[in-house]
Amino acid sequence: MKREDDIKKAVDILRKGGVILYPTDTVWGIGCDATNPEAVKRVYEIKQRDDSKALICLVDSEARLQRYVRNVPGVAWQLFECADKPTTVILDGAVNLAENLIAADGSVALRITKEEFSKELCYRFQKAVVSTSVNISGQPAAQNFCDIPQEILDKVDYVCWSRRQEHKPHTPSSIIRLGMGGEVEIIRK
Repeated sequence: MKREDDIKKAVDILRKGGVILYPTDTVWGIGCDATNPEAVKRVYEIKQRDDSKALICLVDSEARLQRYVRNVPGVAWQLFECADKPTTVILDGAVNLAENLIAADGSVALRITKEEFSKELCYRFQKAVVSTSVNISGQPAAQNFCDIPQEILDKVDYVCWSRRQEHKPHTPSSIIRLGMGGEVEIIRK
């Protein structure tokens, strides 16, 4: 399947409130429309994860990121610009997202993806896409398609074809929390 057709199918599923598995700039991700609370609930159920643990969202651009946070501190832009690996930033003041995606303190974890497939997926969808690792909570993340448990494959609405043949190490993103006053806390290197 051509990448363009793969993305078109994935976007169609996302628009219908479905859940997909897709390659990202890090490990394989379980994705859904980050503004759809029912879809977000399904992701938590598939991962068997407590919904008090927030999920990461991917966006394709700085402009799109600004739709989901009231005030993005200047240091966030510096982090995105200087990062030498995929970096997720936890920001306060989340807006325009599913309530069950926003942490109890009002924050959200966002990453601007630069990887071709996930960037194009987010661009075509025109919204933030949930991007949590493909695994049952507490188990190792699926670095490659071949690592995805059948139990998860059976529970989603679409599995992307792109990059299924890859067999190389992938690691999760760095996670950095930024406070409104410019405080920086490294959650995961």
